[in-house]
Amino acid sequence: MARAICLKLLTMSPKSRAQLADALAAKGIPEDAAEAVLDRYTEVGLIDDAAFAQAWVSTRQAGRGLALRVLAQELHRKGIDKDVAGTALATLDPEAEEAAARMLVQRRMRSMRGLESAVVTRRLLGMLARKGYPSEVAFRVIREELPGSEV
Repeated sequence: MARAICLKLLTMSPKSRAQLADALAAKGIPEDAAEAVLDRYTEVGLIDDAAFAQAWVSTRQAGRGLALRVLAQELHRKGIDKDVAGTALATLDPEAEEAAARMLVQRRMRSMRGLESAVVTRRLLGMLARKGYPSEVAFRVIREELPGSEV
């Protein structure tokens, strides 16, 4: 039963060991049986938290433009060990993070033509903050992309 649950979850999308353990516990699978299945699946490579974290970081950063801070929070919520998450996050290039922030600002500015500069600045800062960008990056990118901004 535990094997079938894990395989079904893994065919839908990659999962961390902690996510699978939580799913098994929610289905009432005894802890010792769940650990045995999880250990076996880790041994044969079906569960690999390091690969999961690396894939999560690269797809979420590229696809949604999320910054390091938010990615770290998401990995923590997924049950990824701090060291494993740190290794995955270390692969992010700070310049790529700033480029992603710049791309987000440029894309968002297209939909805000005609608004006052202060309104645009406030909305852009809010968007970047929600995506986890440090304030110094947000201010710098907005200042460079929005001439006459009040940042």
